[in-house]
Amino acid sequence: MKSLALAVALSAMLVAGPSYAQQAAAPAAPAPAQAAAAAPAIPFPAGATIAYLNIQRIANESAEGKSATTRVKALNDKKVAELAGKQKQLTDAQEKLQKGGAMMNDAARGGLEKEIEKLQVDIQRYTQDAQAEVQELQQELQNEFQRKLMPIIDAVAKEKNLQMVFSVADAGVVWAYPGLDVTGDVIKRFDQVVASPAAPKQ
Repeated sequence: MKSLALAVALSAMLVAGPSYAQQAAAPAAPAPAQAAAAAPAIPFPAGATIAYLNIQRIANESAEGKSATTRVKALNDKKVAELAGKQKQLTDAQEKLQKGGAMMNDAARGGLEKEIEKLQVDIQRYTQDAQAEVQELQQELQNEFQRKLMPIIDAVAKEKNLQMVFSVADAGVVWAYPGLDVTGDVIKRFDQVVASPAAPKQ
């Protein structure tokens, strides 16, 4: 069950990146003004044996999650740019036929019509292939993120002598004491392990 919950959350994280169908990303909304002083952290309750974490936050804030999102976005942007070039070729050919088709002989007009049909097929195939490539990378990074994250969660749980850790987004939790949130601990340890060249492979 914990693997399923991770997979769902990580999939949401990656899919939340730029959609392949989008030609341009909307400008990011300005961040809300930060409070003058951050609220003091609520300590983990002594003797507590359960905790919860926010996997989406780990994906968004950890170095590993940010790296995965950047890689997906880079591939997505590359494919969108290449598709835009193909689309321009099609538009130019269509405009050429529309403006000068009546003045062309049958052979020239027929050749241009075939070129347009070929470009349309090429664009359709390229779009399908590009979508599959982006999705394949998303799945690969999702699996890699999950493989690296699980030992981190296990280590934090053992350190705090926990018997159970919930994914708050997947467990149907209505309310939980904020001190039971170990998301920050997991992010901190995750970043330390990933950043350390001497860290053993998980």
